[in-house]
Parts: sequence; structure tokens; C-alpha cells
Amino acid sequence: MHTGPDVLVARGLVKRFGDFTAVGGVDFQVRAGEIVGLLGPNGAGKTTTVSMCTGLLRPTEGSVLVTDFDITQNPRSAKRLVGYVPDEPYVYEKLTGREFVRFMGEIYGVRKGLGDRSEELLTYFGLADAADSLVGGYSHGMKQKVGLCAMLVHDPLLLVLDEPTVGLDPKGARLLKNTLQALAGRGRAVILCTHIMEIAQSICDRVAILDAGKIVAQGSLEDLRISAQADSNESLEDIFLRLTGDVEDLEVARALALP
Repeated sequence: MHTGPDVLVARGLVKRFGDFTAVGGVDFQVRAGEIVGLLGPNGAGKTTTVSMCTGLLRPTEGSVLVTDFDITQNPRSAKRLVGYVPDEPYVYEKLTGREFVRFMGEIYGVRKGLGDRSEELLTYFGLADAADSLVGGYSHGMKQKVGLCAMLVHDPLLLVLDEPTVGLDPKGARLLKNTLQALAGRGRAVILCTHIMEIAQSICDRVAILDAGKIVAQGSLEDLRISAQADSNESLEDIFLRLTGDVEDLEVARALALP
């Protein structure tokens, strides 16, 4: 892995909703050429964290820098460098797939080569035959793919994906994994939120584990093994359960599986 300078730096991120603290002081960075997994149980604060990192939510405290741009103080310049796919695709269902991807390119200021870029992405993700159909008639997996096309159309430096494999068949999930690795190889920075530990273990260079709004551990798989005092043969899933306090559930499941 060859990484470059920091593309995203989050410092002291806090988000409160009334008296409830969803994120309670998060620090992490993502470098060019790196895939960082953001993992955590339901309600850990993953989506809130990435929403602050993409400028969709304003932090109560803390800051997010995308290269040299503060996403709160200079949102337009920062957001031009970001591509985001949420856990539920935000699509305009009255547009065709082709119209939607081109529309998103226009929003990001892509002018030269937009048509060719749109067709290239639609073909790559297997949507060429459905490109003139309304997005409202797409399956969930197809909506996820057209969202990926829209994320990539302006060739962003930072890619943020929240549960991107939901609704994708095994072929689509494999294509996504290969795509993210290829983009990292071209110097793009990737944040990947996922519940699927096998995907995180196979493609992430580093992982940050969130629990109750705080990062409880981050680093490479070997770093996490040390933090969790885990054996060398334990998987990311085993380590995750140790660090989030759910190891008892793992032991019960293993006991029930015994003959």
C-alpha cells in the first residue's frame, strides 16, 4: 500500500441532538490511496459521523478538513472533492438512469466529456440496457448502482460509502470491491461503512471501530489484534465483538453450535 497526504482529517467531532450525544469526540484521518473501514454496532454513530464528514450535518463541536478546505467554513470547495453514497440511495425517480447521472455531473460542474463519462459508468455497472428507464422502476440494487455512477461521475478525491453492498448481488458486490481497490490504487481516499466484516477485512487498509459514539480502536488488523489482546488467528469479526463488548454473544453462539 502506497499512501499519500491526508485527504480527510476529522478532529474532535461531536454531534448532539438535544440532550443526546450521538458522536462524542471522534478523531481520524484518511490518506490518499487508502481504504478506511468505519465499523460499529447499530446506533454506534457511523452514519452521523460520515454525515458530518460529507457536510450533510454540521458538527456541534470539532472540524472536518477535506484537503485544505474546512467543510463547514468552505463547503462548496470541500464538497466538490467528495463523492457520497448513503445507505439508502437518494435518487430522482422521475428521471431516467442516464438523466440522473448527467444531472449529478452538472451539479458538480462537469462539462467536458460528461456524456462519455456517464455512458462509461452506466456500462461499467451493468446499467446500459436500463439507462433510458425511469429510476423509480429500478430494483434496490439497481438504484444502488446508479448511485455509485452518480458518486463517481465527477471523479472525486474522497469517496464515502455507507453500507454500499446492501441490495447488491454477489457479482455486484465483487465489482464494487474491485472498483474501490482500483480507485485507491489511483490515489483516491475511501471511507467504507459496512456491517460485513469479510468485506472490511479483505479490502480495508485500516479500520476504525465506533461504539456508543466514540472510536474504541483504530489501525490495521494487526493493530486491532494488539488492542483487543486477540490471538493471531482471530478474525476481524472476533476482534470487533471483543472491542464492542459482545464477545459473550459469540461464545454462546459457538456453544450452541457444538454437537
